[in-house]
Amino acid sequence: MAAFVKEIEFKDSKVPVVFEEEKYLPIVSIQLVFKNAGHLSNTKDGLADMSANLLNEGTSKEGSIGFATKLDAHAVDIGTHVGRDSLVIEVSSLKSEFPYAVERLEELLKDPNYTQEALDQVKHQKIGWLIEKKSDFDYIAAKSLRATLFKDTILARPYDGTLQSVESMSLEDLKTFLSTHLGYNNVIGVVGGDITFDEAQGYLTKLLALFPKVKDKEVEPIKASNKKEVVLIDEDTQQAYIYFGAPFSYSYKEKDQYLAKIAEYLLGGGGFGSRLMEEMRVKRGLTYGAYSSLRRTKPVSYLSGYLQTKLTRQDEAKNLVQEVVDTFVKEGITQEELDETKKFLLGSEPLRTETLSQRLYRAYDDYYYGRPLGFAKEQLKKIESVTLDEVNTFIKAHTELSDITFSIVTKKLEIKK
Repeated sequence: MAAFVKEIEFKDSKVPVVFEEEKYLPIVSIQLVFKNAGHLSNTKDGLADMSANLLNEGTSKEGSIGFATKLDAHAVDIGTHVGRDSLVIEVSSLKSEFPYAVERLEELLKDPNYTQEALDQVKHQKIGWLIEKKSDFDYIAAKSLRATLFKDTILARPYDGTLQSVESMSLEDLKTFLSTHLGYNNVIGVVGGDITFDEAQGYLTKLLALFPKVKDKEVEPIKASNKKEVVLIDEDTQQAYIYFGAPFSYSYKEKDQYLAKIAEYLLGGGGFGSRLMEEMRVKRGLTYGAYSSLRRTKPVSYLSGYLQTKLTRQDEAKNLVQEVVDTFVKEGITQEELDETKKFLLGSEPLRTETLSQRLYRAYDDYYYGRPLGFAKEQLKKIESVTLDEVNTFIKAHTELSDITFSIVTKKLEIKK
């Protein structure tokens, strides 16, 4: 059975449910996806992440270890994670154990581990992780790029938190975040496996009853900077870590996403089939890999990319990124490049829908972005028939991609030598 979306009525709301029944394996999964409850909803840096982590600490009655032991005895997985836009609570198990699994999730939601001990544990883990990241040069460069590219917006803030913000968080901060962002009126159910829709509706209704009604506030649109800044971060490194980004004046609502997909693949998303990899690795040996993507989300659309190179070739690599993008936007692509891209995108499509989770994610994505289910298949048909003129007209219209900002972790003294 193909995935579909159907609404269920609960109190004063209609809750959308993305559903696919699959009987090949006796496994069931339910995800509760809370919109506008992710990193972009932080009132303190790292708050969404910390709140999700606290829900992974079991119940206050049994604690983390006691609750995990009960789950392990029945091969039940319950976990919470957070992304940029949403917070997700998931429960999964064998079909025979699923009633027990949902009971345990109810138990967790009724009695989360809101104790000082649990908070201290979550803080300890997060602080340890942040200390490790002080020597992760990819992380440092990426964080600096966001701070520059999205200056004075929520995206510029360190969404993972800082040592100071994490240390200052109270139990009340986390409880308030969860109680004001997880509601029955801002949730999307995602259900799949060996289960009927009627059974899924029964489980969901039980779980929804445990959540309040919350204020569902959309995140304001964000624009990437076009100031073409270069930020150098001095670290004791043996390589230059070059991260870059630029505006992409294109909405997730556009119907011709297939054109952006082709452009993305050929500029830096296609590995050895992309311009960046061809010019930087194959022709000049500047790096092992150079990649970019055209991110198209509800809050913001932008170009982002990265590579590593020798300190002594840092400027050459940075200048070449700019040159490759400039040429790409000015001249477009060739018929040969388009033909190869078509072959790859069309030929690899079955690999993107092999598993139930892949199909559910795609269906959820379609719903979340306001597209009809099966949107990806329609886009593939358009890729099959698209002409070179259509693609090049699209690429050449986006001259803003050349307004590149760079964030580079380097060793300044070494560069001066």
